[in-house]
Amino acid sequence: MPETSATNPAKPAKSEARDPSPAGPAPAGKPFLSIALGALCVVLLIAAGALWIKVGVRDETIVQNKNRSDQVQADTDVLRAQLDEAKAGMVALQKKMDETKSAADQNKADLDKVVASSADVQAELDKTRVISTNFQSQMEDAKVASIKHQGEVDIAQAQTAVAQTKSNKAMSDLAQAQAQLDASKSQIADLQAKLVDDEKVIAKLKKT
Repeated sequence: MPETSATNPAKPAKSEARDPSPAGPAPAGKPFLSIALGALCVVLLIAAGALWIKVGVRDETIVQNKNRSDQVQADTDVLRAQLDEAKAGMVALQKKMDETKSAADQNKADLDKVVASSADVQAELDKTRVISTNFQSQMEDAKVASIKHQGEVDIAQAQTAVAQTKSNKAMSDLAQAQAQLDASKSQIADLQAKLVDDEKVIAKLKKT
């Protein structure tokens, strides 16, 4: 009995010596794992934030590029419309210039015709003046002959009357030719004024 009581108290002492050994390393491993997980979460959060910011910047860049592209397209459409309008204006201006030049050429041709006709009228006027002068001379000769030859008064008077009639007709022809010449000169002046106006319009259109 005494041996049994001596051996029994030794066993609990041995078990008490074994209990602290497995419980010692556990508290030291848990904080390390927590720190590692926390650091990993922080890194993931930073990476996610950086990725989010990068995606936001990329989206903003895409939107800005699209807006810039739309603006460039709008400017291009406006420039294209202005170019088409300028082309249409140029065609209209060229057409107007051609019409003005054609009118100027026609006026010049009319002026040349009137000048030629005026030259003919002037020649006819000169011829009529010569004829009138001859008739006037004949009338004077008839008057002189009438004075010199009293016996031939009747004949001289008849010749004078004929010469007077011819002279009056010549004077009438002369006045008509003078009127035609004046009309031709007036027409020439009008055509020259039109030609000057046409040349001014052409010069103005060329400057435009």
